[in-house]
Amino acid sequence: MATTTPAGVRAHAKHGGGSSGDGAPMTHRQIMEALTGLLLGMFVAILSSTIVSNALPRIISDLGGGQSAYTWVVTASLLTMTASTPLWGKLADLFSKKLLIQFALVIFVLGSAAAGMSQNPGMLITFRAVQGIGMGGLSALAQIIMAAMISPRERGRYNGYLGATFATAMVGGPLVGGVITDTDWLGWRWCFYVGVPFAVIALIVLQKTLHLPVVKRKVKVDWAGAFFITAAVCLLLVWVTFAGDKYDWVSWQTYAMVGGSVALLALFVLVEAKASEPIIPLRLFRNRTIALASVASLFVGVAMFAGTVFFSQYFQLARDKSPTMSGVMTIPMIAGLFVSSTVSGQVITRTGRWKAWLIAGGVLVTAGLGLLGTIRYDTEYWHIAIFMALLGLGIGMMMQNLVLCTQNQVEPGDLGAASSTVTFFRSLGGAVGVSALGAVLGNRITDYVKDGLADLGPKGAALGHAGTAGGGIPDLSTMPAPIRTVVESAYGHGVADVFLYSAPMALLALLVALFIKEVPLKTKGGLAQAAEPQTPAAVPAEAAGEVAEAEKAVPSWAVA
Repeated sequence: MATTTPAGVRAHAKHGGGSSGDGAPMTHRQIMEALTGLLLGMFVAILSSTIVSNALPRIISDLGGGQSAYTWVVTASLLTMTASTPLWGKLADLFSKKLLIQFALVIFVLGSAAAGMSQNPGMLITFRAVQGIGMGGLSALAQIIMAAMISPRERGRYNGYLGATFATAMVGGPLVGGVITDTDWLGWRWCFYVGVPFAVIALIVLQKTLHLPVVKRKVKVDWAGAFFITAAVCLLLVWVTFAGDKYDWVSWQTYAMVGGSVALLALFVLVEAKASEPIIPLRLFRNRTIALASVASLFVGVAMFAGTVFFSQYFQLARDKSPTMSGVMTIPMIAGLFVSSTVSGQVITRTGRWKAWLIAGGVLVTAGLGLLGTIRYDTEYWHIAIFMALLGLGIGMMMQNLVLCTQNQVEPGDLGAASSTVTFFRSLGGAVGVSALGAVLGNRITDYVKDGLADLGPKGAALGHAGTAGGGIPDLSTMPAPIRTVVESAYGHGVADVFLYSAPMALLALLVALFIKEVPLKTKGGLAQAAEPQTPAAVPAEAAGEVAEAEKAVPSWAVA
């Protein structure tokens, strides 16, 4: 494998880019050609996480699953994506980044094709987990390769393309998924197949355009840490999914699973304390900003994924909208997220001040979730649109700025680890939140349906038992009018309860953010700092450290 010399590092830093196959700096055209393949890969990863959201009620109904299957289809991919992202970053230090991202695309394609052929909820959950591993690789490696090709000083110029890709997939995914599901000659299985051609094209483009020198460093992959954190979270998710349904919240199963999770987390901490290359470096938590931002990100993850996952059930099962219309009706939230991310980023760049945006975001997320907690199946849509917009605006302000304030207060050598830690906790909050809130939703809906049927009297209760038997996602079109109203009301009230229970999480994120100290943003990137007058011997080492850091960069966002 090729290595870089100090002189080569200085040339790399001077020209602000990576190197082509012959060692010369990459031109703007070469970067754009390679970026096309990377953005296609990113588009596939984000699209796959959003395209199924509005199809899930139909998918789970067709496969005969219930509420727990619904949430696990989402949680499985989130969990494997969360756990695998740091590992992909470590592997990028050992092997060719080009081969790794192509391997991630192959894993994603195979997982997608298999998910589309699923015959029961268990198969779908399993292959969604495989998809999540590929998605983790795509999201991590695209950012790592961008960092290798483009210097921090120039990266903002190209990040606009990344933002446009992200926004297009976020807005277009639910709409495309709804249209595919509503089209008779396609059907929901094509929600999984549609990303395959994009991934194949990305494979071909990357093969032709991406030529990076392989910089190999001695890095030990923390497999033990990855195992213990994944096992701990999985056990916790199994507990919250089935507690209150398969067994009581206070039971021996609860004690065993919670105790097991705590024990596994303790082992994880012990392993991380001794690991030479830990997934989550514990020393970072001595920094108050990183510790507080990680806790806040955990709670923001709960709020962010609750908004994107459960709206489809509300619009389709409480308001009887088609999957396509369900996608259209969630646009206010996505628009709010897009506007606040863009505007706050531009203003922060000009002023260097970020905390006011972070606090305002916390207020808006808390208010949005609290107001969404008041909705019912017959609430006027314009009210819901305003509440969704508030939630989206708040998430857009908090999500990126928690990473930004962390990056601003760490040494250049810790930039990648700190960013990945905050991102890890946000994804972890999303996985745990979706599982826990899904279990809450299932229990609340059952209670509301029972209460509604009891109000109809013996005849209504008999009809309702026939129409809602089996515990699966109901088919409203087959139900008598009185029973249908009961079920719609139950879903409307149940989803509102989920938002209401999420609001305290957002409030906790806000309270934690209040204690984060605002430090004005640094006006110079790592390369600019390295170029400042220093002792001659120090400059090459600084430049080499900066490029090494660019190689280790990890993504500062998460896909559902």
